[in-house]
Amino acid sequence: MNGIQRLALALVIIGAINWGLIGLFQFDLVAAVFGGGEQSAFLARIIYSLVGISGLVCLSLLFKTDEAYSKQRTTRLDT
Repeated sequence: MNGIQRLALALVIIGAINWGLIGLFQFDLVAAVFGGGEQSAFLARIIYSLVGISGLVCLSLLFKTDEAYSKQRTTRLDT
């Protein structure tokens, strides 16, 4: 897994936690942190967009075979 995939996975996990908070407690953490004024609402939209794009990047991880992953890991351990 390269750096972009790791960052995307971290953002997807943050998004999943946020959706869990919304579903269980009706609390939107991103809106609470960035949703104050007009400028803050713009920042919240950027965060939501980055999480959405990260989900698309992580689709490549879903379709990656176990063979390809273990080969990539073995190559990295050898160097």
